[in-house]
Amino acid sequence: MIQVYVALGANLSQPIEQLNNACQALLSIAEEASFSISPYYRSVPMGDVEQPDYVNAVAGFKTDLAPLALLDALQKIENEQGRLRTLRWGPRTLDLDLLLYGHEQINLPRLTVPHYGMKQRSFVLVPLFDLSPTLVLPDEVPLSSLITDALVAELQLAQQSEL
Repeated sequence: MIQVYVALGANLSQPIEQLNNACQALLSIAEEASFSISPYYRSVPMGDVEQPDYVNAVAGFKTDLAPLALLDALQKIENEQGRLRTLRWGPRTLDLDLLLYGHEQINLPRLTVPHYGMKQRSFVLVPLFDLSPTLVLPDEVPLSSLITDALVAELQLAQQSEL
């Protein structure tokens, strides 16, 4: 079993419900009793496409799936929740990104781990820190060294009543 971290994001079709459904689906690929989820955060979309704010979180769990099998499982969950890949950084029902696969560094045509943009994304770093404040990334950078007050201030906790 290997510890993995997956970023969750949604901004269409009741985003909190989308994340809740994704968590239920992730439980099916997680080792029993290993699943944890960060608080949900509201974040401003990346890029220039006009769209609603996102709700983001990070899940951590142990799995016996190999990296590409895990990627396939994540994409299957996205597809089952209506994910369409039509516009880069566009609105979506669900986005699941494999952030970390143990302490491995993976560079394959379909998969790069650690996730290429995770260090620049408050909506990834803050929820990841919520789950694992002592985590050291595969490049030996302590996650805590990337967390700043300004980074935390970019996010708001998402309350179901807000959406």
